[in-house]
This record gives sequence, structure tokens and C-alpha cells, in this order.
Amino acid sequence: MPSSDCVFCKIVAGEIPCRKIFENESLIAFDDITPMAPVHFLVVSKEHIATLDDAEPRHTELLGRMLATLARLAREKGVATEGYRQVINCGKAAGQVVPHLHMHALGGRPMRLMG
Repeated sequence: MPSSDCVFCKIVAGEIPCRKIFENESLIAFDDITPMAPVHFLVVSKEHIATLDDAEPRHTELLGRMLATLARLAREKGVATEGYRQVINCGKAAGQVVPHLHMHALGGRPMRLMG
């Protein structure tokens, strides 16, 4: 169920513009508005799922499509050969700013080890 105060639900509904790079019936992907790397885009579920912990067994196929779409878009954007990072932040303490399931793809520069 869409959340009326969720920025990603508003993007999905077309109420907020984005630099869309992909869309189908279940996903939308767009460039991050505050990129942390030369290539930084998001793959977002059109269904409002607050966090990865809120995903249910029925979302297994959706999660697989999100990963496959992220990988395809990384290839299209030219970062797959050298490598890229995929990130799913889960909850505020992990850095999740928008409480709506999404995956980040970052590439185009060397990534530091996380620690």
C-alpha cells in the first residue's frame, strides 16, 4: 500500500520527477539526486515495503528482479567490467534515509573497504 508521505511512492506515482533510467510493472530505477560515486542509481520496488526486513516470502521474485535489473543497468552504464557496489540499507542505524525498499548501485571509482 502506498504511503502518502513516502518520497519514493510519490516518484512511483509521478508526483515527484526523477532521472528515470528504467521502469516496468514492478520496479523503477533512477539516478540518485546526491550521488556518492560517478555512477549512482537506485532500483526501487513500486510496492511500498519499508525495509528489507519487511519483505515476505511472496517478495522473493521481486527481490530477484531488483538484483537482476541492478546488474543489467550497471552493465549498461559501463561499470560492470571494473566493478561496482550494491547496497541495501536496512533501517536508520544502517543509513536508510527513505523507508521504502531500494537498492543502490555505485561505480565509476574505486570503493573503499567498509569497516
